[in-house]
Amino acid sequence: MVVNRRHSMVLHASREGESPEKSGTPPVPSFAHRDPSRAEFWDERFASAFMPWDAAGVPQALREFVAGEGAARATLIPGCGAAYEAAWLDAQDWPVRAIDFSPGAVDAAKAQLGARASLVEQADFFAYTPPFTLDVIYERAFLCALPRDLWADYARRMAQLLPSGARLAGFFFLKETPKGPPFGIAPEALDALLSQDFVCEADRLVDDSVPVFAGAEHWMVWRRR
Repeated sequence: MVVNRRHSMVLHASREGESPEKSGTPPVPSFAHRDPSRAEFWDERFASAFMPWDAAGVPQALREFVAGEGAARATLIPGCGAAYEAAWLDAQDWPVRAIDFSPGAVDAAKAQLGARASLVEQADFFAYTPPFTLDVIYERAFLCALPRDLWADYARRMAQLLPSGARLAGFFFLKETPKGPPFGIAPEALDALLSQDFVCEADRLVDDSVPVFAGAEHWMVWRRR
């Protein structure tokens, strides 16, 4: 399979040049692939079960968001990884699709979802068309997995997929990082990236992050203008 550099859909949680003790991540195995814009980068990490970005469950902020909605919202999860949230949203009767460009990630998600495996598709976010009109796109360590030169494309595609009034909701890693992934972003840079097409309606620091995001992960809701 040939992939292009627009396909980075999941998060590698250790930065080059930072010790495991300082980053809060497990020791990094020796990997052959170093380019996170390639599917092979992520496939290799899933194959080695090196997934320090994986919270292994549904975060409290998402549970609270869903509980406060009062109605089902059609949701897309790009860069879904193991896709715990897809199974949970489906159990809440929310229409949901989860996509990832990494075959290794998709295999892991399908195995984890079992009878709900059909919720997950191997797809390129930048070319994917969901099977329903979206109310929500759930951001979960997707932006910070993308090389910075794709961030403008990310913002543009989010605006294309979400109709006026729909929301981009989820977790953003608001911390500048010299290397990545994760490619952290300063709050003012995120505002500049999204504010042309979105209005920020919620922003709060969360306290149940995995170590690599601890102290810098925010739950945010951006409404499409």
